[in-house]
This record gives sequence, structure tokens and C-alpha cells, in this order.
Amino acid sequence: MKNFNRFLESTVLKPTMTGEDVDQLVKDAINEQFIGVCVPSFWVKKVARELKDEDIQTVTVVGFPLGFEDTASKVAETKEAIKNGADELDLVWSQTAYHSGMNWPKIEIAQIAKICHEEERILKVIIETAYLNPEQIQEACSICQDAGADFVKTSTGYAPSGAKVEDIHLMRKTLSSQTGIKASGGIKTLDFALELIRAGADRIGTSSAKALMDAWRESQKT
Repeated sequence: MKNFNRFLESTVLKPTMTGEDVDQLVKDAINEQFIGVCVPSFWVKKVARELKDEDIQTVTVVGFPLGFEDTASKVAETKEAIKNGADELDLVWSQTAYHSGMNWPKIEIAQIAKICHEEERILKVIIETAYLNPEQIQEACSICQDAGADFVKTSTGYAPSGAKVEDIHLMRKTLSSQTGIKASGGIKTLDFALELIRAGADRIGTSSAKALMDAWRESQKT
């Protein structure tokens, strides 16, 4: 597989992350030319500044990790992230509204998609597949796509399970080719990452991006 690095979003979202962690993340991303670096909003301005001359996206999260915030709060968070230099925003959808049978997730996503697209930013929506059955995954994908999401993302990494190959297959079957899929959550090995890509993932969000690249290079020697 050519350009494996361009599938990878290098991510650090741990509570104890430090400035040194961010520096290492940026350094690795530049050296490897990953597609993006995903950090909490606190670090967006720094990362965007350090990546301004690179073809690497600054990515952050909105409503992370549970999606419990009201829409006004998520809108404000989105606008601030864009102001600080975020290229792509990963929004945790309103799980509580969805599981209550409300139409609000679609309304909320549409509002935030409009803000992102007016500023030429990319919106990914995290549906947290660990809490959805197959029928709900398909419904969630349709909601996100109809509301204007550019990508649908599997997981925050805080649920009991993360990305699964069978879920990616189902998501790719449900979504149009214009809507991307970001697999995330528990992606630690090269074999698993490649399985997810073969199943239809366009992006791999992982805290193990550097290790995956090292493993990929080793695999090319044989």
C-alpha cells in the first residue's frame, strides 16, 4: 500500500498530556508526513502555528468525550477552535438525544456543519459505535451524512470498545463514496490498521501512529 502515512491521524487526548507530548506529536507528524495531528482544543493554537508550512491538518475535538453539551456550547467550541487554527473538527454527537429517540442530533450536526463549511473546514462526527447495534450504526451514518458531515468516525476511545472491522464494512456499505470514514479507538497494530483500511476506512486515528509507521516500513522490507 502506497502512502500509508496519509491514512494516519496522530492523536494524543490523554488527561495527563504535556507540552512535551505535543512537541513530540508534531515532530513525528512532520517527519512522517501524517495526514493530521489531533489534539485537545487547548493545544490547537500551538499545533496550528507549528504546522502552518506543512501539508498536515490540525484536528481537534468538540463535545469530547460524551457529547453531553448543549448545541450552543458545541457551536461556541467549534467557532473558537476554528479561530485558533483547527482545520478539521471531530464532533461527538448527542448520544443522549439519539438514544432518547429525538431528532436533535441531526439538527445539531447540520448547524455545526454549516459553520465548518462556511470556513472551509472539515467536520467529522463521532457516533460511538460501541453503544450502537448494527441497525443503529446504519441509522447514525445516514443522520450524519444527511446533516452534512464530511466523515463519520467510530469512537472516542473512551467507550468499552473502539473500531471494529465489521462496523467499518457496515458504515462503508451505508455511506456514499463522498462521505469518509475515520476509524479510531484501540488501533495499535499494523495488521489491524490495514484490515480497517481494506474494510473502507479513509482515516486511522491512533495514538500509535509512529509505531504503526515503523511496523509498515519493516513490512516493506520482506
